[in-house]
Amino acid sequence: MERPAMTRAVAYLDHNATTPLSDAARAAMAAAWAEGPLNPSSKHYPGQRARAIIEEARESVADRLGAAADEVIFTSGGTEAANLAVRGAPVERFIVSFMEHPAVMKPAKASGRPVALWEVDERGVADLAALKRHLAAGSGRALVCLMLASNETGVIEPLAEAAAIAHEHGALVFCDAVQAAGKMDVDMRALGVDMLAVSAHKFGGPQGAGVLIVREGIALEPLLLGGGQERRLRAGTENVAAIAGLAAALDEALRNRAEKDSHVRRLRDRLESALQAVAPDAVIFSSGAERLSNTVMFAHPALEADVALMAFDLDGVALSAGSACHAGRGEVSRALVAMGADRELARRALRVSLGPGNTEEDIARFAASLRNQLRRAHASAA
Repeated sequence: MERPAMTRAVAYLDHNATTPLSDAARAAMAAAWAEGPLNPSSKHYPGQRARAIIEEARESVADRLGAAADEVIFTSGGTEAANLAVRGAPVERFIVSFMEHPAVMKPAKASGRPVALWEVDERGVADLAALKRHLAAGSGRALVCLMLASNETGVIEPLAEAAAIAHEHGALVFCDAVQAAGKMDVDMRALGVDMLAVSAHKFGGPQGAGVLIVREGIALEPLLLGGGQERRLRAGTENVAAIAGLAAALDEALRNRAEKDSHVRRLRDRLESALQAVAPDAVIFSSGAERLSNTVMFAHPALEADVALMAFDLDGVALSAGSACHAGRGEVSRALVAMGADRELARRALRVSLGPGNTEEDIARFAASLRNQLRRAHASAA
């Protein structure tokens, strides 16, 4: 049965959930598929071609992310990469920021090893003094987990400083850079971390492809057992086309990044100005901290998140209620609560996340929908 195409005009403001597939990624994947059947473990010519595509992608990704090619492990996405880093780490305990994604928090808790939750300030910035206390308080080698940029508020964390503190105490550091890659500089060596994860579909690549970079000398335990693919850390035939698309998308996302960032930042500033004009009672979370240029997380006391999402959708505006991974579950953001936000206000949180393809018209559509929703909310409350 043929599925109907999505023809309705939509202002897509949910790029932190997933991004449109870039032309570069689409072309790279089509070129890989055109090669025919490709199993990079095969020794014949088609297999050698598959291996060449993967190794070229590995070199490219390593160059873009400040790593060595033999440190790059291809995975099915950010969640698998985070699980491999956390569950496979040679440590006795975990220190996990309250801002972390469930793909980091849950495997740490499921490991059976001690987990200390690491405090943040009211902006969502990790408390480095608290990190020192957690490192000194426990025994055994720790894995410190801190994302580079929040998928919810966009806040950018003091990762290099945290890594230096962790290493002074003999700890390892894992960085979830899924939301940061393609939007800001991500250099594993400069950050000083031991492991770093990214996901293709967050920067214009295909869903189902990701990367875990593992510093040389760290002996991880694999999650998947079978063949010897990816340095024996990720068994299974590699997704050649998706890996080619990932590398091409990352390259494209970083090309002229300053220009793209300037455009997105200008739109974000326009959106926040419109938000404050239309809804002066709205709270913008992490507004006092350095953030990704594309992210605005806000809440208004008169708007229920789920109802507002449906209203925006009917008006042709696509955004999220906090993290897309929690959408529809009615969960309160753990990160916002850790920041000291009122639980009732946190339950109403909405997230706008922009991309290079957004326009002034998209911002105007968002503002018009918000204005209409508030008008209806105030009328029903009168």
